[in-house]
Amino acid sequence: MIKDFDRRMFALSDDNAFMKQIHATHSPDGREVDVKPILHIIRDIFRRATPSLDAVLNGTLEHVDTEDKTVPAPDFDDILEALAFLIYKISCELSCKCSGGGDAHATTMGLLNTLMSFSWDSKVVLTLAAFAVNYGEFWLVAQLCTRNPLAKYVAFLKQLPNIIEYSSSLKPQFEALDKLINAIIDVTTCIVEFTELPSQFISDDTPAVRAFTSYLPAATYWTIRSIVACSTQIASLIGLRLDTALTTVAWELSSLAHKVTSIHEHLQSQLALCLQHIEEKRHLEYLHTLIRLFETLHQDNSKILRALLHPKEELVLGSSEKKVNIEVLQRKHVLLLISDLDIPLDEIIILGHLYQDPLMRKTDQMQYEVVWLPVVDRLSPHADHEEKVKKFQELQSMMRWYSVIDPWTIEPAVIKYIKEMLHFNKRSILVSLDPQGRVASINALHMMWIWGPLAIPFSIEKEEALWKSDIWGLALLINGIDPKVIESMATGSYIICLYGGEDIEWIRKFTTSAKNVAQAANINLDLLYVGKSNAKERVQKTNSIINTEQLSRFWADPTYIWFFWTRLESMLYSKMKNGKTAENDPIMEEVMTMLSFDGSEKGWAVVCGGSPDHEEIIARGNGEIALKTMEDFGNWKDDAEDNGFVQAFKGYLRKLHGPQHCNRLILPSGITGEIPERIVCAECRRPMEKYLMYRCCTD
Repeated sequence: MIKDFDRRMFALSDDNAFMKQIHATHSPDGREVDVKPILHIIRDIFRRATPSLDAVLNGTLEHVDTEDKTVPAPDFDDILEALAFLIYKISCELSCKCSGGGDAHATTMGLLNTLMSFSWDSKVVLTLAAFAVNYGEFWLVAQLCTRNPLAKYVAFLKQLPNIIEYSSSLKPQFEALDKLINAIIDVTTCIVEFTELPSQFISDDTPAVRAFTSYLPAATYWTIRSIVACSTQIASLIGLRLDTALTTVAWELSSLAHKVTSIHEHLQSQLALCLQHIEEKRHLEYLHTLIRLFETLHQDNSKILRALLHPKEELVLGSSEKKVNIEVLQRKHVLLLISDLDIPLDEIIILGHLYQDPLMRKTDQMQYEVVWLPVVDRLSPHADHEEKVKKFQELQSMMRWYSVIDPWTIEPAVIKYIKEMLHFNKRSILVSLDPQGRVASINALHMMWIWGPLAIPFSIEKEEALWKSDIWGLALLINGIDPKVIESMATGSYIICLYGGEDIEWIRKFTTSAKNVAQAANINLDLLYVGKSNAKERVQKTNSIINTEQLSRFWADPTYIWFFWTRLESMLYSKMKNGKTAENDPIMEEVMTMLSFDGSEKGWAVVCGGSPDHEEIIARGNGEIALKTMEDFGNWKDDAEDNGFVQAFKGYLRKLHGPQHCNRLILPSGITGEIPERIVCAECRRPMEKYLMYRCCTD
């Protein structure tokens, strides 16, 4: 019997004549049946009807639960009313034809003929619904017969066996039956999901759709064939016919379960391809919608913000965790802070200070709001995801402005737009939107770092106007970082000397020599160490030594040092973006020189002096020349007395400066898109050679 079953079952699968038989039973009349709510009820019947095998073996037959959580749709009664008789007819056909051990293939083909005018998914769901009725009635009586007289007498007339009494011998059958039913439900669910795919995003000529459709008739046949086998199994329990070869029955069910599972895997793989195709199409359409929205003039920014922050249209305000609707941003200037979860804490701290500036809160009746929109990896592993959620929440709690509630729910098309149209690539950007949702600046962050709220409204015109009014000097170098330094120099009573690097021996020599010169020249020299970029731990160690040995003043807060160098990088970005070079722009020349100092292994120094009655003079030099100039003070002492200390210092620096030099300009990765093909050396005006550098710095 086993070999005969195996031969008959699997020989049919790829037989052309067999497929013609199936197609001959399919002549849909176009009627549409909403099978999804029916399938939901079917699942619930199987969940409640089938007790666990452990419960059977332990001598109990309790339900999964007794609470009815199913809420049928309002029109569900109408659907069932139209199909009730058909479901009853099929359930009777299953009961009758499966009771006498008839031909399963013939029974299956008979059911397909009965359902000829229905679609493939309807055939499967309606047959499964009919079996669910029989199956549910069987277990309802079996579960209640020990404590309900009505059920007891019905079981007696049907001669149903005592399930508990025969639990050991029936266990293989129940296990195989449960496995097959689960496989049937999986295939049925897969077919229903396929039929509900949105046609606007996928067509019939899509390869995955064609593959799924071509396999649908065979899948329908074998699913209904398996339902017939399950019905036969239930029918075999009526009349206490337990002398059947139980092992053979269990094997037949297991073989069918294996085949139906294989069918499900194949259909599921094609369905996954269909869903992927739909997602790609949907994301592309969403992207095109975003592009059109940004190209269209609007009365306010509502449509733009809803498209960008779509999922729940809610935001969280800082650490308060207070949820607000995005309508709070309507007709306001909005700054979108876009970053990943590796956003530097220094950025959050500095932006927090600037955000509280009265100019940001209200300027000429124009209020600005900041919204953090983090770009995250939606496909990260579960364990890694939990860690990233925690990090997101920690960062969110540090921010005083609005942020999205869940960055993992942001539309992929929005992320694609951010990367492709707004050119986001790891380094944070600050996109400025006006009250109509138009992009005033694709990245206003560099303007924010250089000028703060004075850069409002962060337009190209405002950027150009600010540069026209700026000159190179101490105010531009440390604006917004250490106002006391600028104030002390403005009085004319102090000469300011900024210096940096991480060569502690040079620092000791330079500060000692500079103090001796200040005493000899009878000037107030304020020495201020400003460190080095991207070397926080090493700079903190240097600060500790400077503090212990009382070498000079320093910025104890490392955020100040970060901001100093970030502002210089921002100046470089701004100038490059506007086509400036060291040849045609004096500020660009000085910025490049400062950044080349930072890129060297040695120290450097900038000396500034001025007064209310005299123009500010600024002199700078690398570590070797700056130290030599201080050590040679006797050679230019008279010049300092006649023309002023800073002017004399600057003149002697020039005398020492020779043609030999090696300047390195290390550009941050975030401005690579703005780097021109040709960059000249700020010192000698020769074109600089271009190299690629990969750095791993754990500091």
